[in-house]
Amino acid sequence: MQSCEISADSTDDPLSSGLRKKRQPRIVVIGAGLAGLSAAKALLESGFTDVTVLEATDRIGGRVQSVKLEHATFELGATWIHGSHGNPVYHLAEDNGLLEETTDGERSVGRISLYSKNGVAYHLTNNGQRIPKDVVEEFSDLYNEVYNLTQEFFQRGKPVNAESQNSVGVFTRDVVRKRVKADPDDTEAVKRLKLAMIQQYLKVESCESSSHSMDEVSLSEFGEWTEIPGAHHIIPCGFIKIVEILARSIPESVIQLRKPVKCIHWNQSVSKKIEQVADHNSDLPEEDEGSDVFVECEDCEFIPADHVIVTVSLGVLKKRHESLFHPRLPEEKVMAIEKLGISTTDKIFLEFEEPFWSSECNSIQFVWEDEAESESLTYPEELWYKKICSFDVLYPPERYGYVLSGWICGEEALIMEKCDDETVAETCTEMLRKFTGNPNIPKPRRILRSSWGSNPNFRGSYSYTQVGSSGADVEKLAKPLPYAESSKTTPMQVMFSGEATHRKYYSTTHGAVLSGQREAAHLIEMYQDLLQ
Repeated sequence: MQSCEISADSTDDPLSSGLRKKRQPRIVVIGAGLAGLSAAKALLESGFTDVTVLEATDRIGGRVQSVKLEHATFELGATWIHGSHGNPVYHLAEDNGLLEETTDGERSVGRISLYSKNGVAYHLTNNGQRIPKDVVEEFSDLYNEVYNLTQEFFQRGKPVNAESQNSVGVFTRDVVRKRVKADPDDTEAVKRLKLAMIQQYLKVESCESSSHSMDEVSLSEFGEWTEIPGAHHIIPCGFIKIVEILARSIPESVIQLRKPVKCIHWNQSVSKKIEQVADHNSDLPEEDEGSDVFVECEDCEFIPADHVIVTVSLGVLKKRHESLFHPRLPEEKVMAIEKLGISTTDKIFLEFEEPFWSSECNSIQFVWEDEAESESLTYPEELWYKKICSFDVLYPPERYGYVLSGWICGEEALIMEKCDDETVAETCTEMLRKFTGNPNIPKPRRILRSSWGSNPNFRGSYSYTQVGSSGADVEKLAKPLPYAESSKTTPMQVMFSGEATHRKYYSTTHGAVLSGQREAAHLIEMYQDLLQ
């Protein structure tokens, strides 16, 4: 990239200049996911007229991706509305009739699980045996009891001891193991099954947290994530409908698809000689030459702006923050980006001609007996499939057909993404045969899977508080640039939105929506006199 000259800071009050008085601020939103669309919608409805949304891909929605196959819609990304009371996503769905076909099995009260509450989860071992239901229930009660303990470190300010390494996974594995081994009522065989189930439950937890391993999730911060009261809901017609509702009031001309951004030049880092950098923009109006921010796109277009709302994922920020911002981000923000966690949770949908599972089975949970004493949940590349925690039965079959939905996370998900469909389908079929003890399970007629980790526009599914990070890092990530205390130029030139910037609701769709609305509200307040 050609270098740009950096102009001297202006000493003028940025909001009292004649330029601000005679025109509306130019606002560029980067990303047309839930956060970006929510921000743009709020800005336009408040009276802003110069709003542009730049989207790198050929579709809107970001990490919401609903795929229609024949009679059913499958979610490669966001699936659940988490909670209802005060949840903006729930209210959008309810107000627009999106939940009318949601079945009782698609409403879950209490702690969310990866599978439907209809029927029974089958916990199967790699020796083809089903673990007795009473053993599963006993273990589940114990695990949930310890899970509740993990919440108390943040919520009650309990000190974390050194043995836990401030890790949810280390703490959980240690406490559950000690209790299982100390139970005088269990036989050694039952104890061994329960010890093996620890790793399976932690794999499920890792998929829910979108971490490579629960060992990487901070114990002291785990309880800050806040659950909205009320049931969790699935949208039968597709989560993409929420995206379409948000976009409905945004003129088509506002959203530019296939418009990836190369660099955000902020704090007047691009001088009046910018025309020499982008020759085709040499006819910039005089008022554009003094812009505080220029968004440089991959197609070489430079878009002037007064404010830019960045909604790209934490994964993209981790990979590209050095080149995406000029000048570079302050060290405090870089440290927050590096300390917070994001990994990949992928789904593998397998469609069969006929079900090989019983009508009461709602999921197949894979328990590897040789993992009873394992410490790590990292596998050699050729054993990536051991990270698949379960396959859920999609319900009702009248809507979905005979479909299983598998879950895999972390580095092993990235390995899975590199494999072709045939390899993944064959590997999953062999696993199902092994764990069910049924060698006659046919290969699926169709496979559909996500690839959030290797997609350069996302580089992960959603964020979590990694060991060494805290909610304060989420706040630092969300803090606009330049920092007000040191700025003599326009405040809030570069703003940050997206699920990873919401301290209480990170990793959720409502966190994304609320973060977009939050940044829009800052600008609405700043320009309230102009908008009246």
